Amino acid sequence: MRYYGKVGYCTTVETRPGVWVEDQIVERPYYGDVLRFSRRYQGADKVNDDLEISNQISILADPYAYDHFSEIRYVIWMGVKWKVPTVEVEYPRLKLTVGGVYTENDES
Repeated sequence: MRYYGKVGYCTTVETRPGVWVEDQIVERPYYGDVLRFSRRYQGADKVNDDLEISNQISILADPYAYDHFSEIRYVIWMGVKWKVPTVEVEYPRLKLTVGGVYTENDES
């Protein structure tokens, strides 16, 4: 399955001299392939279970992606922002392992 979508990078910026607290999100578009396509419900002590996917997306990386792969926070796929807990560097690609739904206040 082919992939085309945006990848979100999160960098911490200096809000005033010596204070680095504000996160800045940069989204960049990429082409690639969906290598693994699966989902599961994570049971919890809540009314509704959490949906987690265990997909792996391989993107054709540009120089920006290689320089900032440690700042990748999410990938937009099927209209939803998904967390990216793991990135594997395999030149000329990056393999992104996709997890749960990303929310703007996620610290991961």
